[in-house]
Amino acid sequence: MSVLVTGGAGYIGSHVVRLLHQRSESVLVVDGLSSGLRERIGSSAFLQLDLAAPGAEETLVQAMREHGVTSVIHFAAQKQVGVSVQEPEFYYSQNIGGMANLLSAMRKTGVDRFVFSSSAATYGMPDVDSVNEDSACNPINPYGETKLIGEWMTANAARAWGLRAANLRYFNVAGAGWPELADTAVMNLVPIVFAALKAGKSPIVFGDDYPTADGSCIRDYVHVHDLAEAHLSALDYLERDHRSFSTFNVGTGNGSSVFEVLTEIKRVTGIDFDIDIQKRRAGDPPSLCADVTRIEEELGWKAKQGLSEIIESAWSAITAS
Repeated sequence: MSVLVTGGAGYIGSHVVRLLHQRSESVLVVDGLSSGLRERIGSSAFLQLDLAAPGAEETLVQAMREHGVTSVIHFAAQKQVGVSVQEPEFYYSQNIGGMANLLSAMRKTGVDRFVFSSSAATYGMPDVDSVNEDSACNPINPYGETKLIGEWMTANAARAWGLRAANLRYFNVAGAGWPELADTAVMNLVPIVFAALKAGKSPIVFGDDYPTADGSCIRDYVHVHDLAEAHLSALDYLERDHRSFSTFNVGTGNGSSVFEVLTEIKRVTGIDFDIDIQKRRAGDPPSLCADVTRIEEELGWKAKQGLSEIIESAWSAITAS
């Protein structure tokens, strides 16, 4: 009996793999290593595979049978919003094609527990500051569209052959549960700021004229270790006979502005840096936070760490490297 974790050598996936090992689960990691790092997963069984590649479905079926897979946590996907706008065909083939191969392999092997790494990008630009899972989904880029389609795929598989699925819509993930599992991709605010400081540059802030208290965007930042624990809670939830929901926001329910994040980075690092204010980016809502009522009530999960712990852990990972 084992858990298949696709994208398990990535930033979030490797945290989940470690937590699974800590509770003595057997783990099979499948990762194409386009951005993941093999050394992150320790002694886990490993298969290097692009889920969207020709023949991937058959390879998955064989591996799942060999390792006695009973459940799947699916992270493997392309996730750069800007690239998705420039190369939509690639994003659809990777994120949707890869997931179709995975679900088909699950159906053939009788594996019916599935935790899907979705995203708050499914909401697009909601006209409310706090969104719940029943809020309208209007993604504004191909990346967000692929995540929403992924949720449709799990719903259709549930109707067609009894898939038990939990879709986790992440908000802004940051921090490090362990220094060696730090976020090495410079795509999100915290690592982008650290990269700028390392290069001796001023961090860029896009817009200081939003209708917020300090003029900068507000987002819901969740610690990656908390997020990883949410996946285990979701996996356990799928064992219940009665499940009222399949989609859950994962955040803290509290927002921090970009300027507040930068102030906390200054405090933690001891570096007093200047900020480069530039024009707003198209498509950035002034404020976006999660309503986390459902996940707290249904899964019994609640974020334990706040912005200070996020920045401190991310900085500790950098200084330890």
